[in-house]
Amino acid sequence: MIWLLLIALALLIAIAGMWLFRVPRSLWAIPGVALALGLAGYAWQGRPDMPGAPKAAALVKDVDGTGMVAVRQSFANGAPSSDYLIISDGFARRGDFAKAAGVLRGAVRKNPQDSQAWLAMANALVEQADGQLSPASLYAYRRAGEAAPQDAAPSFFLGVAMIRAGRLIEAHQLWSESLRKTPADAPWRGNSNKE
Repeated sequence: MIWLLLIALALLIAIAGMWLFRVPRSLWAIPGVALALGLAGYAWQGRPDMPGAPKAAALVKDVDGTGMVAVRQSFANGAPSSDYLIISDGFARRGDFAKAAGVLRGAVRKNPQDSQAWLAMANALVEQADGQLSPASLYAYRRAGEAAPQDAAPSFFLGVAMIRAGRLIEAHQLWSESLRKTPADAPWRGNSNKE
């Protein structure tokens, strides 16, 4: 039954195409061959008798950015945050990383040397991309490092993103750099000064 329907549909398309596009009679073979090849391909690979297999909707996981914001703030050592950063952190805590990054665009436009804003933007961009490093997030990490060359946080968080991407050697190098920049009495450093 399906074959009769397909052949009828192919003929209808051929007639409509030739009439609408005013194909001369000498060229009727071209659309006819194209439709015949389409039907042959369907006959070869099509399986109209195969039952459908509906899939369940993918679960959307709620991402809580509270921990990420807290760790980033611990690197700031109590330095005052800009209004942009406070608003962005609120969005990040709720898992709305797109809005968090959008707010931070205003912060870095206003002050391109705001290392904390660049770092928060980089983290938000990584989270928005489900843990994947994008050119935009790499650019933001680089700008955070340039704005505060002695800050350990940009290389630390870029190292975390590298681990998530499976790039362990680069992550080790970044964390070694972060450890060199970390003060000996930093609370997150622990008792060991070894790399």
